[in-house]
Amino acid sequence: MTNNREPVSSLILYHYLKWSVVAPILRVYFRGQIYGGQKVPTQGPVVVVSNHASNLDPPILSCGVGRPVAFMAKEELFAVPLLKQWMKLYGAYPVKRQEADRSAIKAAMNALKEGWATGIFLQGTRTPDGRITSPKLGAAMIAAKTGASLLPVSLWGTEKIFSQGSKLPKSVPVTVRIGEPIAPPNSNQRDSLEAVTAKCVKAIAAMHDLGR
Repeated sequence: MTNNREPVSSLILYHYLKWSVVAPILRVYFRGQIYGGQKVPTQGPVVVVSNHASNLDPPILSCGVGRPVAFMAKEELFAVPLLKQWMKLYGAYPVKRQEADRSAIKAAMNALKEGWATGIFLQGTRTPDGRITSPKLGAAMIAAKTGASLLPVSLWGTEKIFSQGSKLPKSVPVTVRIGEPIAPPNSNQRDSLEAVTAKCVKAIAAMHDLGR
């Protein structure tokens, strides 16, 4: 049975980290602007789909949509005791890199059943310009299996946060744009998954083209 919201303990940790750490950095250091926050479903399962250009995209995306978003993380990180508890509370789920697709889909579906929003980067990896050129069908498949809507989000400017060879983030302008929710595919057939994925990519690209 699907819950309406994420676990209370996770909501508390999310809001604590958001207002004490992530939001100040996004708003001040990155001069972050967020558009379309009113379009985010406040409860129930939703698959947040986005472009991806920086290691900081997950916290920026979660902060931008205003609710915890469960992301996959490599299994090795969950071997660190204190980090393991914090990551689970924040919605992260472990994925074995050698079988990432299968375990990620299963873990994401479990998170949705528990009331989480789950985040999927459509490219599956970072791109140098934040554009989606080879979208994967995993997000659409998860939506088709769970009935969750897809929420397209554009992250603009995050590709400039880290310059080549630098470990320190640069103070660059970042913009988060949130689009209208998209209905899940009506079947698991490839053509249906591709059609909805293409719709998500088009929505993200259109928002990304708006720039700052």
